Amino acid sequence: MEEFPIIHTNLWDAIIAVPTVVVVTQIIKIFFSIRGIYIPSIANLIGLIISIFFAHKQDLSAGIFMGLFYGNAAVGVYSSIKTNWKSYKKRHINKS
Repeated sequence: MEEFPIIHTNLWDAIIAVPTVVVVTQIIKIFFSIRGIYIPSIANLIGLIISIFFAHKQDLSAGIFMGLFYGNAAVGVYSSIKTNWKSYKKRHINKS
């Protein structure tokens, strides 16, 4: 029986990989006008590509796990920023 891989989350994950997934997903969304329901899947696919082929190319199971982490973290970051921006705008308009 194989042991679970040891995955080290480092600066690469938080500072480079997740924002890269957010930016690439937004670029794809703009150029190809993709419906919103497909965006999380596209983010996961981009996260998997980055993780398997660049970040964790030596370990496929770690690459798959971290790729899904990158994609889901990117979706969460984008959703959080969007929700906060809408709340800020709503509060700012109500004060005026």
